[in-house]
Amino acid sequence: MAEPNALQAPPEQRGPVDHPLASLKLGFIAAQSAELAKHAAHNTWSPVDSLAKLLQGEAHLRRDRATKSRRRLARFPVIKTLEPFRWDWPTRMHRLQGHNHFRLEFIKDTANVIFLGGVGLGPTHLATARGEAACLQGYAVLLASAIDVINTLAAAKSAGRLNAELKKYTKPARRILDELGYLPIDKTGADLLFHVISLR
Repeated sequence: MAEPNALQAPPEQRGPVDHPLASLKLGFIAAQSAELAKHAAHNTWSPVDSLAKLLQGEAHLRRDRATKSRRRLARFPVIKTLEPFRWDWPTRMHRLQGHNHFRLEFIKDTANVIFLGGVGLGPTHLATARGEAACLQGYAVLLASAIDVINTLAAAKSAGRLNAELKKYTKPARRILDELGYLPIDKTGADLLFHVISLR
């Protein structure tokens, strides 16, 4: 069982390294250093091995926090992955090509990927799963339906905030525009949507 977080202990109970750890915001190391010191002594780990384990734990904790933050900002309605996707229903799809897109080379190449299909055939699943893969690899992602984008930008335009609102849709490295073509769009909406796509 892990020791209580040293950064939350009363000042008189804090050790000599607790203040520097607090200043550097090394929460994992502060919480686990005492417990790991016991394991190090029992297993005769070298100081370098002990330090490596603490740093690995800190890095993992920070990576997990950053991933959770990217997921929250991405606004996924639900987390999707590639594993449960049906490649053989209702009609066979090119599985190798689908998996190849998960290498995310198109982001580095600043290219686009389009999934075209009817409701229930999986384009949203694949797009969201690809967004999750991008989050795991450190990319900023944003998912929104075409109608939501249009409505948000139309309201921003009326309020004189169009340029500021456009930045929200153009800044993320991976922009997922869902449900394009499901509902009719008037000329004003089409112009706003074109503006987003053109800027990206």
